[in-house]
Amino acid sequence: MELTVNGEVHVINPGESVSSVIQRLGLNAQLVAVELNRQIVRRTEFDTRILEPGDRLEVVEFVGGG
Repeated sequence: MELTVNGEVHVINPGESVSSVIQRLGLNAQLVAVELNRQIVRRTEFDTRILEPGDRLEVVEFVGGG
């Protein structure tokens, strides 16, 4: 199934969660903020929020520096 992540179409398996997409992108779930269809997803929901065809994810990674 297809969904959009940060403006790019990705193909994932049905039943995948927000958490699995974050892992697929090689990101640390503790260092990202996620918006699903224009709604913030709490970190505690990453494992249980199942994605549907056509969903739109925006994933922002926190970067430290100085």
